[in-house]
Amino acid sequence: MRALQVSEPGSWSVVELPDPSPGPGEVLLRVSRCGLCGTDMHILDGELTSASYPLVPGHELAGEVVAVGTGVQDLNTGDEVAVDPNLPCGRCHYCHIGRDNLCANYRAIGVTQSGGFAELVAVPESRAYRLPADMPTELAGLVEPASCAVHALERLPRATGAHHLVYGAGTMGLLVAALVRSAGAASVAMVDRKEDRLAFARDFGLDDVATDADRLGRPEGFEVVIDATGALPAIQDGLTRVRSGGTFLQFGVAAEDAQASFSPFAVYNREINIIGSMAVHHSFAAALDVLSTGSDLSSLVSHVLPLDDFDEAVKLFRSGDARKIQIALA
Repeated sequence: MRALQVSEPGSWSVVELPDPSPGPGEVLLRVSRCGLCGTDMHILDGELTSASYPLVPGHELAGEVVAVGTGVQDLNTGDEVAVDPNLPCGRCHYCHIGRDNLCANYRAIGVTQSGGFAELVAVPESRAYRLPADMPTELAGLVEPASCAVHALERLPRATGAHHLVYGAGTMGLLVAALVRSAGAASVAMVDRKEDRLAFARDFGLDDVATDADRLGRPEGFEVVIDATGALPAIQDGLTRVRSGGTFLQFGVAAEDAQASFSPFAVYNREINIIGSMAVHHSFAAALDVLSTGSDLSSLVSHVLPLDDFDEAVKLFRSGDARKIQIALA
């Protein structure tokens, strides 16, 4: 099979690898789409210590079951599925208390083992979710990021009547903005440095957009501020925009060694809640429902490129001129 392999940080290429076979309890997928994510950038740059090299990255994947291993009970060849890439151990403290996205023995498809930037990949049946028959391919590739946004929403206080500010008009910022809007937010504003991304955000239904939060006309602040960038300037500015008694959600993925500055006194004196949202937590089924029955979110996919154009996909991602970039493998 053909696959994108990262031999070491900063070095990757399309190579021929042996076709995988499904083990017990696994299904073999012919990958149709795999989205490019900020986590993939950290893997390419060597900024994710949990990554194992050489590695085939890609964790936002969907595809067709082409073979099943022994013990597979509910999936059959021909089924179209999306994959929850997280592989909790099931035996650590966090798994035992139902927080398996925080598993102490972290493993994930596309991070610690071969992922979806390949023509074929073997995954546990338990992590594969059958797709509705009429789901478009680009939406199938959005299930994993949508499930992250669903988990983020579950981490937040009730949206009804609250004013929200989201930093970052990329796919993740737009997804979480759409969810809090549908959950009853009084308003959802967005900050991004790029005017063209803000123009899309306005057309997407955001109440207000700006390149600087000072231009949003809410000097009193917002009940909920969400960072979907992982960028220190956005995080540090966002922490100052939270209204007293409000919540700041760290949703964007920053570099592991990044350090943000904030006022501990303000957190204490104004009773600001600071919370995080890590990946997926039993949110795949809800994400499938959102993508199947909610508003059409396919416009979030701005580019679909073949595997041979992976370098171009990386350049597009780094430029900030794209929304969701997907690699088409079938």
